[in-house]
Amino acid sequence: MRRNNVFRTGFIFALTLAMTILFSCKEAKKEDAEKMDVTEVKAEEPFFELSLAQWSIHKMIREDNVDPYSFAEKAKNWGFTGLEYVSQLYNPELSDANYSKEAMAAFVEKSNALAKKHGLKNVLIMIDGQGNLAVNDENERNATVENHKKWVDAAAAMGCHSIRVNLNGSSDPEEWKANSIDGLTKLATYAKEKNINILVENHGGLSSNGALHAEVMAKVNMDNCGSLPDFGNFCITRSETGCAEEYDKYKGVRELMPHAKAVSAKSNNFDAEGDETGIDYVKMLQTVKDAGYTGFIGVEYEGNVLSEEDGIIATRDLLIKAAKSVK
Repeated sequence: MRRNNVFRTGFIFALTLAMTILFSCKEAKKEDAEKMDVTEVKAEEPFFELSLAQWSIHKMIREDNVDPYSFAEKAKNWGFTGLEYVSQLYNPELSDANYSKEAMAAFVEKSNALAKKHGLKNVLIMIDGQGNLAVNDENERNATVENHKKWVDAAAAMGCHSIRVNLNGSSDPEEWKANSIDGLTKLATYAKEKNINILVENHGGLSSNGALHAEVMAKVNMDNCGSLPDFGNFCITRSETGCAEEYDKYKGVRELMPHAKAVSAKSNNFDAEGDETGIDYVKMLQTVKDAGYTGFIGVEYEGNVLSEEDGIIATRDLLIKAAKSVK
């Protein structure tokens, strides 16, 4: 009887040990497979986050009477995680109220509520129509700085990291540089207290000269003043038939990226393969990545062939596809 008990005990112990080893091996393989799945998913993710520039739906808003406050819902449905607002698309609501404190507060409150409802992040506000920061007249320049302050306050209240400004003014390069440095320094000094960046987009005129633009950034030399390189806005002077003088877009983006705190992916037309016909997205994204940038890239579709919705989706998909070819 004792022998049988010993044999039975030994057999049960061996069986239990074998089952434990077998189960452990299966669990280890399962964990390894799960890790591989996670790695594969992460490998498919681009090195940047996707935001939508509200200008991509300006025709919907201006021509089709789409409510600008539907921006967050649309961006969510199209697969974006960040919002880039455009100030002029909330006119005449704000302009008719002369941008009063009450009107601005209502804009901020409603925008915040909708961004929260749809789980999106407010990234920046693009400011237009508030004056020229690079004009020769110092009084006008100072008034422009004052006009932008309410938008700095709004951006801070919305949790944005920046506002985008334009450097319109003198057409003389030396005057333009001096005026730009003065206007930006004054505005960035105010914005610094609010933890907001002042960003300049290459947006026509001398701001689309990458070398001059970068020189201004270096001369201002403030942590909260930077650039917003746009892949396509490099026309310096225009004619009746189009662009009379265009800066090399790839050179321009390369010059502006060291100062970049946001990036705009402009698009107009696409070929049968889904590539932008005038911009090499792989080349652009390689420049962006080489600069160490990992923030939001904003989709800004301006084409006329595709609808705004189709153009936005095509640009989004092109960014994701092109990112896979970047080293």
